[in-house]
Amino acid sequence: MPFRTGRIVLGLLKCRNLKSTLITLVLMSVGYFLCAQEKAIPLYGKDIPNSKKAPASYVQYTDTSGLIRNVTNPSITPFFPKKGTASGTAVIICPGGGYAVLASAEKSALVAKAFNQAGIAAFVLNYRLPSDEIMVDKTIGPLQDAQTALLLIRKRAAEWGLNPHKIGFVGISAGGHLATTAATHFDQPVIDNKEQIDLRPDFMVLVYSVILFDTAIESGTRENLIGAAAQPALLNQFSNEKHVTANTPPAFLVHAADDDVVPVKNSLVFYNALLAANVKASMHIFQSGGHGFGLDNPNNKDKWFDSCRNWLRENGF
Repeated sequence: MPFRTGRIVLGLLKCRNLKSTLITLVLMSVGYFLCAQEKAIPLYGKDIPNSKKAPASYVQYTDTSGLIRNVTNPSITPFFPKKGTASGTAVIICPGGGYAVLASAEKSALVAKAFNQAGIAAFVLNYRLPSDEIMVDKTIGPLQDAQTALLLIRKRAAEWGLNPHKIGFVGISAGGHLATTAATHFDQPVIDNKEQIDLRPDFMVLVYSVILFDTAIESGTRENLIGAAAQPALLNQFSNEKHVTANTPPAFLVHAADDDVVPVKNSLVFYNALLAANVKASMHIFQSGGHGFGLDNPNNKDKWFDSCRNWLRENGF
């Protein structure tokens, strides 16, 4: 009997040790996961340019669909490739959402991680959405955040192991309007740039992007940024195909011909403007796929990201 009791006690001790070990492993795993998570970096300190005190009701939150609303403290969230794979190139990802919301953090992270696998660092831009409630001039708020993000990354390029001359924008849907605005208006800074850091991005990747502010095309993106009754001068200012020059950064464009949210005309017209200005550009038009297909078009096995990666390599990025 004593022998049997001893075995039971020993078994209990082993169970307790096993339980303790499992708990330790779980805690270590959780700790590792938390350390591996990328933390958002605020773009500004206490004073955010072009801002008004936000009403108590205007608070950033993520809704039940994962969409981000009411951004008041813009930031960038970094995603870095594995050690030994980094090329020194970086992208700033501008999520879509029609200048009304931002696409979910999960969707943006998927795009960021795809670039990471190609050895490219990615920074997801959580930019302010145009609003008279929190901005003095809502038309320049998103661009201020885009320019500040580029300025900040170039300032910290050495710290992050980046080549400051290989930093581009990735614009998705309405985020493509912000990306092309940054790429065509870099010589018109809307931020304080005392150090005279270059605000010209080195390239663009534009995914079913809003680019044209053509009143013949219905566009909530346009109305949210400049209003439904914008004057011709303001429409012209933000119709980015009209501001392409020989100094506009090279671009890779992808779109679906049957996109009924953002017509493919946006990419076609911008591509032609780039060609007319002798700017290097490549365009991938799917026969179908609609809008918002992300990295994988469900109607076609072609991987546009593979073509994009090859284009970046072709151009030395």
